[in-house]
Amino acid sequence: MQACLQNPADEIYFDAQTTLRRADGVRMAIEAGKHIYCEKPTGVNLEEALSLALLAKEKGVKNGVVQDKLFLPGLLKMQRLVDTGFFGRILSVRGEFGYWVFEGEHQEVQRPSWNYRKEDGGGIIVDMLCHWRYVLSNIFGDVKAVSCYGATHIPKRWDESQAPYDVTTDDSGYTTFQLANGIVTQINSSWCVRVDRDELFQLQVDGTEGSAVAGLRNWKAQHRANMPKAVWNPDVPDSNQYREQWMVVPTLSEPDNAFKVQWEMFLKQVVLNTWFKFDLLEGAKGVQLAELGLQSWEEWRWKDIPTLSVH
Repeated sequence: MQACLQNPADEIYFDAQTTLRRADGVRMAIEAGKHIYCEKPTGVNLEEALSLALLAKEKGVKNGVVQDKLFLPGLLKMQRLVDTGFFGRILSVRGEFGYWVFEGEHQEVQRPSWNYRKEDGGGIIVDMLCHWRYVLSNIFGDVKAVSCYGATHIPKRWDESQAPYDVTTDDSGYTTFQLANGIVTQINSSWCVRVDRDELFQLQVDGTEGSAVAGLRNWKAQHRANMPKAVWNPDVPDSNQYREQWMVVPTLSEPDNAFKVQWEMFLKQVVLNTWFKFDLLEGAKGVQLAELGLQSWEEWRWKDIPTLSVH
């Protein structure tokens, strides 16, 4: 790494290491004058993440953080609906993310074991609240407050070498967000849930004029003019086929890989010497939300989200 940092031909440092190693690598690269592109979380806590954003600003290097979910086909379509006013006044956003990660005793695990050890930077709340921060802020509105409950549903797992270990962090997070514009959002994130939805991530948005459901790729909508009449009467069978009453919206053109799209955006900003929207400060906002989510769980209360800046 030192050889690369000393090579003037290597202008950009891309850090995709595990969370505990990220800040040291990014800090070294900033000090070496390299432009920075890195995965999230950008630090193990808010203080560390903000310090990187401040250092990058002081050194004048371009910097960006992966926020790939914004460039997935389903969420690109959702953004289009918001921009065109399809929903009217948005009332609520509710999401489900996750799947069953095998414990490793009988079936091979499909996530690395460090994800389940707090001492190694693991935990689904730290992982996913960084994502939900930029998804909500960019598509729906700034996050004003958070209430989070975490759980360790599976206390024992087996690692890549089939050795048993104790899980020391959360494997599920149940989170409610209040947005500054009044939208209420609730997202469940879990590695202990069996999937009964079309995709591993699903987001439903309800507004006064219409609703939509987006997955990672697919998207369906229902306008108020086409909405069926639902009547609560548990004593008789319901004649509505609710899932069939949504309009599936086709993909007009196949979008490129989400990671590639954002990476190319960053390269363009470096070449043109312009500001990149998804910078280390935005990455710090994700760390902030995850940190406050954990505090909310520990303290059993809502936590307000202070405004962040670097000076």
